Amino acid sequence: MNRHLVLLLMAGLGLAPVSGMADGMAVEFGHGDDSTNLGRISLIHPWDRRWFTDGNWYLTGYWEASAGRWHSSATGGKNIWDIGLAPVFRLQSKANSGWRPYLEGAIGIHFLSDTHVNADRDMGSAFQFGDHLGVGLMFGNRGQFDLGYRFQHLSNADIKSPNDGINFQQIRFAYLF
Repeated sequence: MNRHLVLLLMAGLGLAPVSGMADGMAVEFGHGDDSTNLGRISLIHPWDRRWFTDGNWYLTGYWEASAGRWHSSATGGKNIWDIGLAPVFRLQSKANSGWRPYLEGAIGIHFLSDTHVNADRDMGSAFQFGDHLGVGLMFGNRGQFDLGYRFQHLSNADIKSPNDGINFQQIRFAYLF
């Protein structure tokens, strides 16, 4: 069995307990370097903490466990499976209007099924760091809907050469149960 597939399966089994704690889910679609498309589904577990609550905004966050698929249409392009886990920090508006804007950011870990995205892009290792910055709006009578944009970068942080990395621009829709 391919060692990258074994790593991917081990990561998935490690994330299985998170699914019982999920309070929401999200879907993301995006486009990245070298004509690489991304589709991802995530389970969300909000934190029960808020910091800096004196003004019109507060800091909070959530855990995000994700599974996705990349497809590169460049020469030698492949389908890659991606499993990730990230703590996401969110600066959230306290607005009572039903529309609550936010800014968010995260640095998490990802495991890839293959290190070669295409003939020209080699991620170097199955283990990757994924960071993102995002903006969006929560809406609905209890803020259960979430529509946002993310810019995400994945790379192995020079743990192993090569470290080509990849950038994605994503649209994300989430629903909190």
